[in-house]
Amino acid sequence: MAVLDWLSMALVGAGTLFFIAGSIGLLRLPDVMTRLHALTKADNVGLGLIVLGLSLQTSGPMEVVRLLLVWALALLTSSCACYLVAHATLQARRETGHDS
Repeated sequence: MAVLDWLSMALVGAGTLFFIAGSIGLLRLPDVMTRLHALTKADNVGLGLIVLGLSLQTSGPMEVVRLLLVWALALLTSSCACYLVAHATLQARRETGHDS
């Protein structure tokens, strides 16, 4: 195997570890805000590493552009979803009188 293949596998493996860490954080952390933080950060970095690893295996620049567009779309939707969940949580806390 070439060095590029090993590097690609290492990046995809590191991305997978970030996904696993985010999933563990989702299950183990105590409240919604810390869970959101762990999950969105780990998933964004994990997907970035996987996209980088896969882009080393592509046959042309258009495939790299497509992978980067998928990553950009995932970043956008992830941040929007995180904002909506956090906003709904804060609103529910205010309605019940738990501001902290």
